[in-house]
Amino acid sequence: MNQIGLPWFAVLVKIGAIAGLSSVMLVLLYGQTRIFYTMARDGLLPAPLATVHPRFRTPWINTLLVGVVASGFAGFMSLDALADLTNVGSLAAFAMVCITVLYMRFAAPDLKRPFRTPLFPLVPIMGALMCLFLLMALMARHATRNFFLIYLAAGVVVYFLYGLRSSKLGKGEIVLGAEPAPDLPKKLDI
Repeated sequence: MNQIGLPWFAVLVKIGAIAGLSSVMLVLLYGQTRIFYTMARDGLLPAPLATVHPRFRTPWINTLLVGVVASGFAGFMSLDALADLTNVGSLAAFAMVCITVLYMRFAAPDLKRPFRTPLFPLVPIMGALMCLFLLMALMARHATRNFFLIYLAAGVVVYFLYGLRSSKLGKGEIVLGAEPAPDLPKKLDI
């Protein structure tokens, strides 16, 4: 915008970019703490990560841990590298979700589903293919590919060395969410 003679518009674009990136990062951090919480409740991660703060009812250990790690990455990495690494992880997760939708429809056809995928099986197949296409485009960069492969290998190692033996769902146990505080009703009508 500066080069085409609109410096006032360049300021607006920069403010929008900062606001957009900040909101996306906050949502990712919020989501990651809940993913760790759920995995810890199942036994895939150590139990302290399933600890809920008694007053705020949030997974406070996860929030601190994810905040420190994200701050470290944000402070020492370029914005381009950070965006590539965030996108490669998100695309891999979305591709797995699309593939899991296909798998679950055939593996558990009688499972109660509050939401059904429109245009099944076209939507999950196209979703998985598009995510994998974009993932491969990002993995063309050497640094992104190496980080993702190390990250993926570490996840597989943690799963097979710790999570597979510790998973409550894998043992057939029922896993509940955070139980309400004693002074709250057991069921809330919303």
